[in-house]
Amino acid sequence: MGLREMLGLLAGQRGAAGGALALALAASGLGLVQPLLVKRVIESAGSGPVAWGAVVALVVLCLTQALTEGGVRYALARAGEAVVLGVRLRLIDRLLRLRMPVYDRRRLGDLISRAGTDTTALRQVVATGFTDAVTGCFGLAGAVALMVWLDPVLFLLVAAPVAVACSVLWLALRRVRAASLAGQTATGELAADLERALGAIRTVRACRAEDREAGRIARRAHDAYTANVRMARYDAAVAPAGDLAINGSFLLVLLIGGMRVASGAGSIADLVAFLLYMVYLAGPLGSVFEAASVLQQATGAVHRINEVLAWPREGSGSAVPPTACENTPVLEFRDVWFGYEPERPVLRGVSFQVPDRGHLALIGPSGAGKSTVFALIERFYDPGRGRILADGADLRRLDRAAHRAGIGLVDQDCPILHGTLRDNLLYARPEAAGADLERVIGLANLSGLVTRLPLGLDTPVGERGAALSGGERQRVAIARALLARPRLLLLDEPTAHLDAENEAALRRTIDQAAAECSLIVIAHRFTTIRTATRIIVLDQGAVTASGTHHDLMASSSYYRGLAAEWTGSGSESTASLALPD
Repeated sequence: MGLREMLGLLAGQRGAAGGALALALAASGLGLVQPLLVKRVIESAGSGPVAWGAVVALVVLCLTQALTEGGVRYALARAGEAVVLGVRLRLIDRLLRLRMPVYDRRRLGDLISRAGTDTTALRQVVATGFTDAVTGCFGLAGAVALMVWLDPVLFLLVAAPVAVACSVLWLALRRVRAASLAGQTATGELAADLERALGAIRTVRACRAEDREAGRIARRAHDAYTANVRMARYDAAVAPAGDLAINGSFLLVLLIGGMRVASGAGSIADLVAFLLYMVYLAGPLGSVFEAASVLQQATGAVHRINEVLAWPREGSGSAVPPTACENTPVLEFRDVWFGYEPERPVLRGVSFQVPDRGHLALIGPSGAGKSTVFALIERFYDPGRGRILADGADLRRLDRAAHRAGIGLVDQDCPILHGTLRDNLLYARPEAAGADLERVIGLANLSGLVTRLPLGLDTPVGERGAALSGGERQRVAIARALLARPRLLLLDEPTAHLDAENEAALRRTIDQAAAECSLIVIAHRFTTIRTATRIIVLDQGAVTASGTHHDLMASSSYYRGLAAEWTGSGSESTASLALPD
C-alpha cells in the first residue's frame, strides 16, 4: 500500500488538509527563526547594549507560533473528520450498490466494520500522519541547514546517532504493515461473528449456544489483540530510537561543544544557538518517526477500504424502460443457463413465458432453481447463457432501477426493517396516498393487526420485525409489494406462515392481483397451485413439464404423483407438496 492510495482517499478534502498543512509549515518556520534571535541577543549582550528589538521579536514569534499551532490542531481535527465522513459516504454508497455475488462471498459484519472501524483509522492519518511527515521533513531540512551553517563538525556528531535510529525505524516499520492488516482483518471478523450471533439470538438461546458463540467471538478478539500487541511492540521501538538519537547526540554536542568553547575554539552564542536547534530538532524528528509509524499502522485499514471501493458495483444499463406491445409476454426466459459458480449450473436451459395478467406457479423439489429464477428476474444476477426478456427487451439492456420499479418481490424470509409498521408498508413507495395504503392493508388482511397495535401504523415493529408473528411479517411484506402497483408480482411461498383464515384471504388477494398484474408464485401448497393459469415444474434446474393442472395430470407422471400425495393427505385445502430434497 503506497502513498498514492492514501492520497486518493483524501479526494474532496485536499483544500482543507492543504490549509492546515500551510499553517503547520508556518509554525515550523517561526520555530526555526527563534534560535537565531537568541544568538543575536547573546552576541549583543557580550559586545554592548542588549538588542531589545530582537527580544521583543522573540516574544512575538513565540506567541504567534503558539496561536498558529492551536489553529493547526483545530484545522487538522476538522480535516480528519471531513476525510472520515467523505470516505464513509463513499463506502456506504458502494456497499449498497455492489453486485450480488460480492454479498454472497463476504460476511455482512465485516463489511459494516470497514465503514466503521477502518475509516476511523484515517482520522489519525490526516491529523498526525501526512501533516507530521511534511512539516517534520520541512523542519528537519531547515534545522539541518542552519546547524551545518553554524558548526559542521558538531552536526556530524548529531548525524551519526540519527542514522542509527533511522535504521531501527526502517526495520520496525517493515513489520508494522503486516501486523496492521492482520489486526484490521481480525477486527472485521469479530464484528462479523458478533453480527451472526445477535442476528440469530433467539436460536442461540434456544440451542443453549451462548458459551459456544462467546468462545467463537472471543477467539476473534484474541486474534485482534495479538495482532495489535505485535504492532505495538514494533511501534514501541520507534519512539525510543528517536529519543536515543536526540539525547545521545545532545550529550555529545554539549560535551564536545563545551570543550571547544572552553578552549576558545568556539563561541558561547554559537553553541547555545546550536543546542537550541538540537532541542528544536527533537520535534521534527519525533514527528517524522511518529508519522511513519502512523502511516504504516493505517495501511491495513486503507487496504480494506480501497478493496471495497474496487469491488464491482451494479451497472444501470439503458436509461429508458421497455414499452409493452400488444401480445408481447411480460416476461420470457429463453434457454437460460445460470450457476452461482459457473462450473456448477443451477438452471439448465430454462424457457417459459409469463403473459400479461397471467398467474404462473413454479413448483419442484428443493434446490430445483425456483428462487434462482426470481433472482434472475430481479436482475440480482445475469444469466451465463440465454436471454431474459421484459416486454420483448433484453434485461441486460434495461435500467435496473426502472425494471425493478415494475416488480414486486415477497421473499420467503419476509424481511422487515427496523422502524414503524407504516415505514415498512411505504418502503417501496414512500409517497403513496392514504387511500392506497388502506387498500393494501385490506388486501393483505392487516386491518385487525393495525387495530390491535397500541399506536396503529406508527407502532415500532422491532429489529427485523421481532414484534410481529411470522404470518404478520409475511402479510406486511405482501402489502408492501402490492402498494407499488407492480406489473409483475413475485411471491416466494406466500402461504408458508399463514393459518387457514389468512390463507383464504391471501387466495382472494392473489386472485385480485392476478387481475391487475402478472403473477409468479413459488408454491408448495395445492391451494396455491390449482388457481394458477399455468404451472411450471422445475427439477434439477430444468423445466420438466408445464401446463394447467389438467394438462399436467394427463402428461406428467411426476405431477400425478404429487397430486396423489395431496389427495392422499385427506385435505386438499391444507395439503403441501411433499417434495423430496
